[in-house]
Amino acid sequence: MTLPKNRFKQWLGESRVPVGTWLMTASPNVAEAIGFAGFDYVVLDMEHVPVDVPQAIAIMQAVAGTPADLVVRLPWNDPVMVKRVLDSGAQTLMFPYIQNAEEARQAVASTRYPGRGFRGVAAVHRGSRYGMVKDYLKEADREIGVILQLETPEAVAALPEIAEVEGVDALFIGPGDLSAAMDRIGEIRHPEVQDAIGEAVAPGLARDLPCGIVGADPALVGEYIAKGFAFVAIGSDMSLMMSRAQEYLAALRGEADTQENSGVY
Repeated sequence: MTLPKNRFKQWLGESRVPVGTWLMTASPNVAEAIGFAGFDYVVLDMEHVPVDVPQAIAIMQAVAGTPADLVVRLPWNDPVMVKRVLDSGAQTLMFPYIQNAEEARQAVASTRYPGRGFRGVAAVHRGSRYGMVKDYLKEADREIGVILQLETPEAVAALPEIAEVEGVDALFIGPGDLSAAMDRIGEIRHPEVQDAIGEAVAPGLARDLPCGIVGADPALVGEYIAKGFAFVAIGSDMSLMMSRAQEYLAALRGEADTQENSGVY
């Protein structure tokens, strides 16, 4: 058996912009349904959703049967969690709240086996298809994708140094936390925040390093694509469900649906 190709990592080298969404319900059934909805990828959020590793595996299994690829956002830049999630079968990891090049190097090293990093070695687990993937220990590093999330002005200022770290496949600007760190919490559409987002993508573009972002609605996500973001996400399974429910209720009650999502997903 051969090692599965990392489709998300391949897409980063293409001209089209992959479109994804967040998984916030912690439901394998919902994850599977969203995987069939037409998104290129879905993000399993282990940072803000109370998902443990066995639950994460169930969601990975559900998404694996759909056309969508899976990205796992980790709870933290924690080598132990990285090891467990990779052994569970994830191939693309998003590391939250990376502040500098040193933290970036730790993130990358935690995904690589000794010689290139310090990932712990185990032979029989879901990632290696329970030992059936030939030469998994030698080949695994090649198909692992590393996305680093920058969420503060300090992190954005350090972007040129972070982008030079070997093994970083993409960056991701976190608009919610960035707005909060700019003392504009909940004001993602504020011109100061949007200007900062636009400025953040430029150093990545200059280094041919793809940058991603998430937005709450098609108009905002369209603006991000125009700014040069190489991959985007829109909302989440939860926000899509809630917005549709509010839309239907407003129509039935003859009310205007004026509710605006103040977050990003």
